[in-house]
Amino acid sequence: MKQGLWKKWVGAAAVISMLALTACGAGGGSKAANGGAPADGKKTEKSAAKPDFPKRAITLLVPYAAGGGTDATARALAKAAEKTIGQSITIVNKTGGGGAVGFVEGANAKPDGYTVTMVTVELATLHHLGLTPITYKEFKPIAQINFDPSAITVKADAKWKTAKEFMDYVKAHPGEVKLGNSGPGSIWHLSGAAIEKATGAKFNHVPFDGAGPAVTALLGGHIDAVPVSPAEVKTHVDSGKLKTLAIVDGKPSDALPGVKTLEEETGIKPTYLGPWRGVVVPKNTPNDIAKVLEDGFMKAAEDPEFKDYMKKSGLGQVVKDHQGFGKLMEESDKSFGELIPALGLAKK
Repeated sequence: MKQGLWKKWVGAAAVISMLALTACGAGGGSKAANGGAPADGKKTEKSAAKPDFPKRAITLLVPYAAGGGTDATARALAKAAEKTIGQSITIVNKTGGGGAVGFVEGANAKPDGYTVTMVTVELATLHHLGLTPITYKEFKPIAQINFDPSAITVKADAKWKTAKEFMDYVKAHPGEVKLGNSGPGSIWHLSGAAIEKATGAKFNHVPFDGAGPAVTALLGGHIDAVPVSPAEVKTHVDSGKLKTLAIVDGKPSDALPGVKTLEEETGIKPTYLGPWRGVVVPKNTPNDIAKVLEDGFMKAAEDPEFKDYMKKSGLGQVVKDHQGFGKLMEESDKSFGELIPALGLAKK
C-alpha cells in the first residue's frame, strides 16, 4: 500500500509541475518578469550589472568644420567627458551639406556606443528643406548640452529704444525693416519668421553667409537689426556699439544680463526657436551602453572647466537627459515642419 501511494503521489506531482510550466509559458509571467531568466535570478543579476563599456577610445563626430562654435563646444565637452567616462574621446569633423554629411555618418555608424555624434538644431530643419533624409528618429538621444535664444539686436544709436518701439514700428512699416540672417532656411531666418508669424509683422529678410557677416553688416549700418544669439553680439554690446532690445525666450540670457524677454517687453510670445546642441548615438545602440554615455556626458556638462568655457563664450548651458533632449528634438521637428513650408522653403 505504501509503495502504491508513493507512486500515485510522484505521478501527481509530475503532472502539477508540467501544468505549472505550461501556464508560465502561455501567460509569459516568468519571461515578462525577468526577461526569460531562470528562477534562481542569476541571469537577472547579470543583466542588471553595468556593461563592460567602454574598453577603448570613443569617437565624437562633429558635423561642422574645426574652429567653429560647435567644434569648440564639442572639444571642451570631450575634454570633460574623458574624466567622467574613463576613456579618451577623439573629435572627428565631418563637414558638408550644412551638417547633413555628419548626421548621415553618425546615423549609419555601428550602434556599439563608440561613435557619438554632436547634433545641432539643423537636424530638425535640413530634412524639411530637402537637404538630407536623416531625422531625429535615426538617433537615440543621450543628452542636451546647449540652447541659445534669439536676441533682437540693433545699433546702439538706433531710433528704437525698446523692443515695443521696435515691434510697433515693424508692424506699422511692413517690409521696411531690414533683418539680417545667416542664410535662407537658417535658424536665424526661421527665428525671424517665427516672430512674424506670432505678430503679423513683416520684415525685409536679408540673408548673409553666416551670423558673423550679418552682425558685421549691422555694425556698418547696412541692415537694421539681427535676431542672432547673445554669444554672437555680446562683444559689441559690451563695447557699446550695439544694443539688444529683447531676448526671444521664456527667460533672460545670462550672457546679456539686464535684457528682458520679448514677452516681458511686448506681450508677444512667438515659438522659441534657436540653436541647440546635444549628443546622440545610432538608434539601435543598446540602452545600457547609452546609459553609461548619458551619465558620463551629463556629469561632464557640470564640470567647472566646461561651465566656465560656456560662460566665457556667452553660450547658454541647458542640460537635459535623454528624455528631455528627445522631447526637444521631437518638438523642434514639429515646429520647423510647420514653419518651413509656410515660408515656401520646403522640398516640393
